[in-house]
Amino acid sequence: MPSFLGRVLIIAGSDSGGGAGIQADIKAVTMLGGYAATAITAITVQNTLGVHGVHPLPLDLIEAQARAVLDDIGADAIKTGMLGSTAVVERVAAILDSSGAPAVVDPVMIAKGGHPLLADDAVAAVRSLMIPRAALLTPNAPEAEALTGIAVADLDGQRRAGEALLAMGARAVLMKGGHVPGETVVDLLLTPTGETLLEGERFDTRNTHGTGCTLASACAAGVAQGLPLEVAVANAWAYVAEAIRRAPGLGGGHGPLDHGWPLRRDA
Repeated sequence: MPSFLGRVLIIAGSDSGGGAGIQADIKAVTMLGGYAATAITAITVQNTLGVHGVHPLPLDLIEAQARAVLDDIGADAIKTGMLGSTAVVERVAAILDSSGAPAVVDPVMIAKGGHPLLADDAVAAVRSLMIPRAALLTPNAPEAEALTGIAVADLDGQRRAGEALLAMGARAVLMKGGHVPGETVVDLLLTPTGETLLEGERFDTRNTHGTGCTLASACAAGVAQGLPLEVAVANAWAYVAEAIRRAPGLGGGHGPLDHGWPLRRDA
């Protein structure tokens, strides 16, 4: 039986600055009442000013971490983030197949500061191996464009790209709108049975480091807890919006969110 906590295995890279990657994932899952376990794919040398180094971990070590978690603790959902290479994508796809847990796939390609986090030749592997295994795919506009070849410059583009990703095998797609121009931010959740629009204030802030990681992991927490997908996504979306609004302004570049804001609200 699933844990009441909602067990989430996160397969992603580590961010030494704590704003994105595994660190943001753990914070988001924990704050939304889930239990976070991890399989780290790479160690990044990173702060708010950018990514200064990426050191991939061996394939067997990545898989060993995931197997250790799945064989003992188990998982009610798996969230994938930075994978980096075709070989890692292939290994993670095999892990997803053997686990049976629904996967929230964040197709991480480029860091906030512009550093590539996915090899060019691995995009095709994400397209062919990760998208068909996604219970929920969470691309931003540039990622959706790279995966589909469809321009995403407005809501219509979000819808067309999202529909293309559904046709490629994803069971649901959350088309993020942070990169799409407009006075508000519109995210679009598409499923084979319809769509849900999430629209909110666009904050004038530099503190958006880790928003994609945080949102995907927050969604995974809800999925792991057995919430209907629309509810899980709406809860995650509201959590991230408030985390951006309350961002503490750390560092000199793209600062992190306030992942722990519910603690101060409840106190």
